[in-house]
Amino acid sequence: MALFSYKAMDARGRLVRGEMDAINQVDLEMRLKRMDLDFINGAPVKRTALFRGASVPRRELINFCFHLEQLTRSGVPILEGLTDLRDSLSHPRFREIIAGMIESIEGGRTLSQAMREHPKVFNTVFCNLVRAGEATGNLPEVLKSLNESLKWEDELASQTKRLFMYPAFVGTIVVAVTVFLLVYLVPQMASFIKNMGQALPLQTRLLIATSDAFRQFWYLFVGLPVAAVIGLNAMIRVNPAARLRFDDLKLRLPIIGPILRKIILSRFAGIFAMMYASGIPIIDAVRTTRDIVGNVVIEDGLKRAGQMIAEGQNVTTAFHNLGMFPPLVIRMLRVGENTGALDTALLNVSYFYNRDVKESIDKIQAGIEPAMTLLLGAILGWVMLSVLGPVYDVITKLKV
Repeated sequence: MALFSYKAMDARGRLVRGEMDAINQVDLEMRLKRMDLDFINGAPVKRTALFRGASVPRRELINFCFHLEQLTRSGVPILEGLTDLRDSLSHPRFREIIAGMIESIEGGRTLSQAMREHPKVFNTVFCNLVRAGEATGNLPEVLKSLNESLKWEDELASQTKRLFMYPAFVGTIVVAVTVFLLVYLVPQMASFIKNMGQALPLQTRLLIATSDAFRQFWYLFVGLPVAAVIGLNAMIRVNPAARLRFDDLKLRLPIIGPILRKIILSRFAGIFAMMYASGIPIIDAVRTTRDIVGNVVIEDGLKRAGQMIAEGQNVTTAFHNLGMFPPLVIRMLRVGENTGALDTALLNVSYFYNRDVKESIDKIQAGIEPAMTLLLGAILGWVMLSVLGPVYDVITKLKV
């Protein structure tokens, strides 16, 4: 399919503009007609690599899962439910995606097959779970589990954003104050301090040298960090070994590394539990979930676990041999596997990590505020000591 931009008119006579995937203009006109829109004109859109496949906000997916779950649980047919959802959506891109799914289902595809046509919105795990729900007749329960998983991801993203908002705000103030001091205040005071005709203390000489270097080579101070970030991202994308070392370094970082590991393992355990409870074979569940962890080190570990399970080892032994899970988690998995409630044990593991992550984030957030305040105070104190120290010495000598 190609992406078309279109102009149409709704039932109230208002012009509607947007974009939609279609085979050709005839197909575009038919799709718009099913949305109660009268086609006026349209043209193909050339997609660039930068903007290809506009994403859909997570909140829209949460509402989609919730409403579709309620409709299917009430016995409403999928097509009618999707049509109602399409008409109630306010997000234009998601509305067009749902319209395309309706077309695909009318053409003979299942819901999961229609979702696979939009991988930027519905990932492999999402589609596999929906397919399992269709096969077992438990689609409402699968949608409910997906809804809860998406809400957890949204809550975690909100907590992480809140964690970094204060440091980002204070860090911006620190950088702005430092630049102001080095570019404007210190040069103004430097000439006065040098003309006092006395030996300057070490901290004053360092401050003046830093100010001169920043004023003369400011483009290096600004450009080098940006170039380093761009170069690191490029190296990670094209070099698998560099990506492996970088992901391993992230997990080894003090404070941040353990939290990141817990977040990844919590997400893995929750999604693995959903897939296992939906009837997806363990090997397929491990193979699918390892592709969404977002870390090559843990992905390689899960790949080894899948191989061990395929060779006949049980889940508990395979995860224990990886060395990624603590003994408490391994014991929970062993009990769950022995009692036939592995999905419940995995959900308990996910809850265990979720609670640990929240507590760790709260502790870090409580410690960041005084740390950033101390950093700002230390910078201002160094500048004030370096500038006012020589002035105070002169004033003291004058009094004597």
